[in-house]
Amino acid sequence: MMRATLCCLLLSLGFISVRADQSPNADGTYQQLRNITLGTEAVTVSDITFMRDAAHFQLNSGTVCFLSPVQGTITGAIFVGQGRLLLTPPIPSEERSLRLLTREQEFSESFSRMVLRFTDGTYDELKKAGKPGSASACDAALLSETQHTMRKKLHYNLDARILQDVLSPKPGGFFVAFIHGTHYSDRTLLAIDPHGLPDVYPEEIELQTYEDNKEGIWAAFHYSSEYADGKATSAQQNNVVHIERQQLDTEIEKSGYLKGKAVTTFIARSSGVRVVPFALFYSLRAKTVIGEDGQPLNFIQEDKLDDPQFWVVLSKPLAEGEKYTITCTYEGKDAVSNEGGGNYFPVAREDWYPNAVAGIFGERSDYDLTFRIPKGMKIAATGNLVSDTVAADHNVTVWKSDAPLTVAGFNFGRFKVVDDKLDKPPVEVLSYANEDPPTWALNLQGGARGTMSTIDLSKKALAEAELSLRIYTDYFGPIPCKRLQITQQTATNFGQSWPGLVYIPITYLYDTTTRHELGIVDLHGYFTVVAPHEVAHQWWGHAIGFSSYRDQWMSEGFADMSASIYIQYIYAKEPQKYRDFWKDERKLLVEKNNRGFRSIDAGSLVMGERVVNTREGYDTYRRLVYPKGAYILHMIRQMMWDRKTGDERFKETMHDFVATYGGKVATTADFQAMVEKHMSPEMDLQGTHKMDWFFREYVYGTALPVYAFDSSFEKNPAGDVVMKYKLTQSGVDKNFGMPVPIYMELANGNIVRLGSPRMVGETTIDQSITLTGLKETPRRAMINYYYDVLGMY
Repeated sequence: MMRATLCCLLLSLGFISVRADQSPNADGTYQQLRNITLGTEAVTVSDITFMRDAAHFQLNSGTVCFLSPVQGTITGAIFVGQGRLLLTPPIPSEERSLRLLTREQEFSESFSRMVLRFTDGTYDELKKAGKPGSASACDAALLSETQHTMRKKLHYNLDARILQDVLSPKPGGFFVAFIHGTHYSDRTLLAIDPHGLPDVYPEEIELQTYEDNKEGIWAAFHYSSEYADGKATSAQQNNVVHIERQQLDTEIEKSGYLKGKAVTTFIARSSGVRVVPFALFYSLRAKTVIGEDGQPLNFIQEDKLDDPQFWVVLSKPLAEGEKYTITCTYEGKDAVSNEGGGNYFPVAREDWYPNAVAGIFGERSDYDLTFRIPKGMKIAATGNLVSDTVAADHNVTVWKSDAPLTVAGFNFGRFKVVDDKLDKPPVEVLSYANEDPPTWALNLQGGARGTMSTIDLSKKALAEAELSLRIYTDYFGPIPCKRLQITQQTATNFGQSWPGLVYIPITYLYDTTTRHELGIVDLHGYFTVVAPHEVAHQWWGHAIGFSSYRDQWMSEGFADMSASIYIQYIYAKEPQKYRDFWKDERKLLVEKNNRGFRSIDAGSLVMGERVVNTREGYDTYRRLVYPKGAYILHMIRQMMWDRKTGDERFKETMHDFVATYGGKVATTADFQAMVEKHMSPEMDLQGTHKMDWFFREYVYGTALPVYAFDSSFEKNPAGDVVMKYKLTQSGVDKNFGMPVPIYMELANGNIVRLGSPRMVGETTIDQSITLTGLKETPRRAMINYYYDVLGMY
């Protein structure tokens, strides 16, 4: 009886199943694709061309050998001969990107070998264009090399993606070319996927190189027809399903080993969906996948060091809009790291459970979370705390979201908690710090460093979070979060923010003396802004989601700019701190890195993480997207500022933006439209009531104006001060326009703003202004005192 009762208890917890673990990768069709070989069918080709959207393939001469059929479908070919690829992106920003990387006006790559994988009409098109040939003309090693590339270097399960189309009753549209180029790179890949490509989701077309010393995405865009029809947008949802609800039951052992059970309900976005991809941390191994009928489903998950994506094969295709629920169990190490001293580090942040594979911060799901952690630990998680109990040797907490969330997360350890409740806004704020240092910090302890305890400064984190919430609510409006948890993590150099949950680096909770003795340098005032920056993500990233890498600049840039407002208010008696913040932001953009490149020249903001490549450096994203994104919002604030009403227009704009898109996804175009709704007459440089001029210059472009300013003061016969000034704008094209603020420092030290003359193109304004009523000569005049305009001066 006792044994039966214990068994029932374990079953109820979800970690014991009457079924044995299933074997992954058992689907027969998948195995055929995984072990595919060169077939016997081939054609010779001469002077043929075929188009794949903006890509133009010319096969001048050679042989095309097709792969063996799978379920009667040909899914690939090898070409040996002479060919050329021409690519002309359908949008100007991508053309500029290609010219920057190739240093040529046209992308034209010659090749003598190419491997194709496809589920579209490529087989029929090439067979029809060629004449019967011999498969012996092709080298089967090219196929093996491609398979090795996908599995060992790019770590993407191409076979599972092709299976997705092979098992669907709907025609597929997938196409990928592995091109052995002779001009730019011997390792070039052109891919087209109607479901969106992982690196550039939701965009369907991508050109990249993958040589060790030449890695990067050279171009990415939507289908050309979508630009022509006005349907190309970063808000597209191209993935095959939408996850509606997650019920997650997670146990974490003292070692950090994680066991999970996920009951996941999703909705098909199109008809014919049978193979569903999920993001699951590479070392978490799926054990069972059960369908709605209680029967096991096949699933795919290759070795964690190869192409370990998690794919579930349904028993039948779904119709568009059809809802389906699966139950998965999984477990593994490394997703959570035991750092010693009761400190745990959640390594897997987005994929500690089977999550959406793309558009994570645009997708929203309902979450029911149950956590079982070692007894004596405390946990903070997304959602509302429903219950907190002790069972056997575990602490058990239950959390539930009262609105769909972009992502679910947690942090736990031997935490000590301090908390407070705000009335305006009505939010409970909690600060979690570990009672003991992690092992690595313990090893450094001693001498003047003392105990390296983080408990003492946890109240600082609480206070900064509260101040941030008050300031941001005033500027941006309320957020739905009623509970904000600020938690210590053992990482030393970054913070992160999830809905209602903030991770801050342990070094933030060290005093300045300890950081100095550890050799930790506070670059660009990092420890001043990290907490307010991460709190700001409760607005930028979670209240408003950004599903595309094209719009990620708003999340990171707006959070950086929000931190500047925090500095301006908290250090009101030290205004230089605010100016120093913007001076540092500009420095990140305009100083050259160790490769000799300025981040501002790397590409437009909407290229996001694509600006990272081996040519321009791997720090480019951080040095471009964060500060330039911040500058966009900063410049809009400065343009909206009014001598009488101050920031009221800016606040109205941001309140409207949050109210309109809260709980939704916003694109760059959505934000531009919001700015245009609230813009002042002075911002209408083109007389169109549009902000195209500004977004073209700074968001979609890489312009950096250069300013020169000279001034002098004299008295007129009436005794009034007359200011003479000469202002020049250069280094821009003829259409570049910008209002440039002019300031004065009065004799008493006060800073006043005179006005903002409009500068268009390379131009100079040389004039005198009588400052009627001003009798004392100002100390000086200057432009862009608050770094109002991103430029050189």
